[in-house]
Amino acid sequence: MFPEGPPEWPIPNKAVQEALQQAAHDGSWGKYDGPHGQRLGLALAQMHGVEHAMLCSSGTIAVELALRGAGVGEGDEVILAGYDFPGNFRAVEAVGARPVLVDLAADRWTLDAGGLADAWSSTTKAVVVSHMHSSIAPMREIIDVAHARGTCVIEDACQSPGATVDGRIAGAWGDIAVLSFGGSKLLTAGRGGAVLTNNASYHQRAKIYSERGNQAFPLSELQAAVILPQLGQLAELNHRRQLAAAHLRAALTACPYLRPTAASTRDDRPSYYKLSWFYDQPAASPITRTQLIDAARAEGIALDSGFRGFAGRSSQRCRRIGTLDHACRAAAQTVLLHQPVLLADLANLDRLARTLATLVAALENAS
Repeated sequence: MFPEGPPEWPIPNKAVQEALQQAAHDGSWGKYDGPHGQRLGLALAQMHGVEHAMLCSSGTIAVELALRGAGVGEGDEVILAGYDFPGNFRAVEAVGARPVLVDLAADRWTLDAGGLADAWSSTTKAVVVSHMHSSIAPMREIIDVAHARGTCVIEDACQSPGATVDGRIAGAWGDIAVLSFGGSKLLTAGRGGAVLTNNASYHQRAKIYSERGNQAFPLSELQAAVILPQLGQLAELNHRRQLAAAHLRAALTACPYLRPTAASTRDDRPSYYKLSWFYDQPAASPITRTQLIDAARAEGIALDSGFRGFAGRSSQRCRRIGTLDHACRAAAQTVLLHQPVLLADLANLDRLARTLATLVAALENAS
């Protein structure tokens, strides 16, 4: 159905091409600390309403720098969801702290604020909260619980640049927030990240850790140059992705296998780095998630499973709160559609929906 394969990302972008040409022309592409990085840091700070924006080499290192900025270290505990990006678990370990796993909220891919109270100990130093797979974390509730216990909140907005949480931009809620500019991300430079905060002490600690005679985890001037024009386009592209996601979900309502996240009652607007479903396999059906994903990919659709989650990690590496049932289900049932197709026209979106529905019917008949 899609012999050309899934759409490429990043897409051709005239403004990015012009930025590359200008950086080559004026020589700024090879500078240590030039105008593009300075402009990008200022733009990100203004966009998120914070005083400090520190650019770095990846979203993964941004999480570690955020932890170090918050003073998290050996012997501390850090709370995070039992289903999250694997690098967040490793970042906690990298600073010498111990991950404490809480469950996801029901029918979502974000940390359950109601499960936080049981997770605290005398050594809890931070909570890492991710906006994950088009689900928006309930930041207001999480921050209220954490701040009542004197604990820092690190907001991972790597998958959600420009999204809004209760009407406020993602990345503006946490005591520290992180962004990613990885090769598949909505704002992309192939690699890169940023650490955002209003706390001067957090910012200074992160800078001191990174200073090794020069910045040890830099974002290059060339990377900063190509991110800047994308910032100006983000709101429009996010709006297009939001409309496309709603169209696809409506078109696939009758598909018994693909169940979207529960609707939010808040003023949330995801940015759709991934369009996500739970794969609900009817009891009488032998069709597995892997079969559906493999069939979709054979048709040129960029469908994939989610992360493995952390529920199987050794108790020597982490502490679990409860049985993490929702996190386990997310690891077993998540189905993700990569975002470039969300910028397609309605005809191609309808063709994608028809293809998925046809695949399910074909797999059922074959079984």
